[in-house]
Amino acid sequence: MTHPHEGRGRPALRRLGLGWGTALLSLMLALAPMDTFAAPAKAQASAKAKAKKVAKAKTHKVAQAKKRTVAAAPKKVVLARKPAPLPASPDKLPLEASVAYVIDQQTREVLFSRNDDEVRPIASLTKLMTGLIVNDAGLPLDQQLSITGDDVDTLKHSSSRLKVGTELTRRQALHLALMSSENRAAHALARTYPGGVPAFVSAMNIKARQLGMDQTQYVDPTGLSSRNRSSARDLAILAAAAYKRPLLRKYSTSPGYQLAVDGGSLRYVNSNGLVRAGQWNIGLQKTGYISEAGQCLLVQTRVDGRNLIMVFLDSATKVTRLRDAETVKRWIRAYGDDDKG
Repeated sequence: MTHPHEGRGRPALRRLGLGWGTALLSLMLALAPMDTFAAPAKAQASAKAKAKKVAKAKTHKVAQAKKRTVAAAPKKVVLARKPAPLPASPDKLPLEASVAYVIDQQTREVLFSRNDDEVRPIASLTKLMTGLIVNDAGLPLDQQLSITGDDVDTLKHSSSRLKVGTELTRRQALHLALMSSENRAAHALARTYPGGVPAFVSAMNIKARQLGMDQTQYVDPTGLSSRNRSSARDLAILAAAAYKRPLLRKYSTSPGYQLAVDGGSLRYVNSNGLVRAGQWNIGLQKTGYISEAGQCLLVQTRVDGRNLIMVFLDSATKVTRLRDAETVKRWIRAYGDDDKG
């Protein structure tokens, strides 16, 4: 016989049992430490890190083994490319310059010549005479000059970092004219000469005649005019005269100079790559370029114990004018003096 409350109580107990189970589970979850559930995740992450570390160690061992293999292998010796042998005949020298002239400064012996009497535009080689006139004029070198609109190039429209209004001393202008071929500086030197530019240019031509530069003519102090003309032979005479002036030697061979101006400074470098490279023994130099003259180079240098003057006119580029000098220097060492020690 069934108890009168039996049928009704079982569903209630099941409901009550389910409710207590859920509550008990929730209570256990709430009271359990977080590490209980984080442990499996940590273990998994630790295993991954360990596997990654092992893989990294294997990769390092392989790389080290490769390094040891490379180190054990014989090293390839890379030899510097030797310059091409030069012909004994100077007429066959591979020069880009159409004019070249090299003399011994002491004996005046001509070691190399090519079209040395040909009169050509000389571009900024002009500035070597400009420097000579300024040096010999005895004007105060520390006198302040100002760049004006008259110093701006209206012939070739060449650029300059010396803005109109820039203040600098005569000494600084001479330095920049000789070292960096600064046109406005050179023109300012002539403009502030007693009598101005016309008197300065006249002094340039008078000095040329005094030195015996009979193939030379100047019309401006910068060399921007193609009417400034000379021969390599005459320019060697000018170089020998300029070399006797210590200030011209110093400024023309200065590697660089920093000019203080309002609001900062201007950094200039020597226009001659041979000076910047520092591998030649150079006592005086000047570079030049206008389209009518080509790339020009004048340098006083010492080769195998001899003081030499080299002049190159109408080379193709800045690189080839230096290469021409290097070529002639190698040729002189090989063939230019059979008695050299």
